[in-house]
Amino acid sequence: MHVHLFLVKVRLKGCVAAVLAQLCLSLFSLTLLPSAQATPLTLQSLHQPVPGGVAIVALPSTNRTPPRVTFLQKPVLVVAGQEQRWVAVVGLPLDLPIQTQVLIVTEQQVNSESKSEIKDKRYREQQPTTREIKFEVNDKKYREQRITVSNSRHVNPLADDMTRITRELELQNAAYRQFSPNTPSNILFDPPVKGPLSSPFGLKRFFNGEPRAPHSGLDFAVPTGTPVAAPAAGKVILTGDYFFNGNTVFLDHGQGLITMYCHLSVIDVKVGDTLARGQVLGKVGATGRVTGAHLHWNVSLNDARVDPAIFIGQFKP
Repeated sequence: MHVHLFLVKVRLKGCVAAVLAQLCLSLFSLTLLPSAQATPLTLQSLHQPVPGGVAIVALPSTNRTPPRVTFLQKPVLVVAGQEQRWVAVVGLPLDLPIQTQVLIVTEQQVNSESKSEIKDKRYREQQPTTREIKFEVNDKKYREQRITVSNSRHVNPLADDMTRITRELELQNAAYRQFSPNTPSNILFDPPVKGPLSSPFGLKRFFNGEPRAPHSGLDFAVPTGTPVAAPAAGKVILTGDYFFNGNTVFLDHGQGLITMYCHLSVIDVKVGDTLARGQVLGKVGATGRVTGAHLHWNVSLNDARVDPAIFIGQFKP
């Protein structure tokens, strides 16, 4: 593939915000985003090194076997780049400090001896080498959104709700942490639905004046029953009907690239199914804690939720 290089402990009152901070608390916003023409997609166009963005980092390796890369002690997606080199596709958490960041790159070096020194002509034992690769993270300001909710359980769930929320959170976090060895079929995504965008990624949200988690995905304002398609080939690793997310599907595209689709009216797949790019996984709905039908779409890289708009050419610096 030739691509451009630039590329609980839970206390019922005190910990409610902490638990909610990791969930898809995405009450629907009726204000649509201005329409914009998608930017032509290349691997370079994914290089948006801001909190909640993606860093495309060229790796100094020409080995046939890709190096192992970690960021914040989590494995990172590596794809083939130009001139027989490898590229790391790094997810940057929303709370990442604005400063120089470091990748840890490990690869196996194969050293051979002369035929006179090794009669059986075998290679020496492979010796791993580790190096640090630095890259810069730039600032990005995310706007605020203030929402008034009539049902207080949307903001401060009851004790029984919290038990369920905690259990569901563990399942979803485990799905985001999965790292399968296969390479994604494509990382320049197709939109999962056709329709206008509504709430963008990263909104700083306030419910009834109380701060809650930033918006961890991208919302599409489309009606109930709209088919939702896989933006790349993937395996279904989790489905369920969750307190906040409603009917939800998680797809594993390979090497820590995970996508999530929630508030569905219908789930058309089951855990273990392998989907082709463009295959329908469910239909848009209004399940979970929402005020209207829409699709909430998450993209995660190395267990960091990142802006899905980057992958469909709709990112706004």
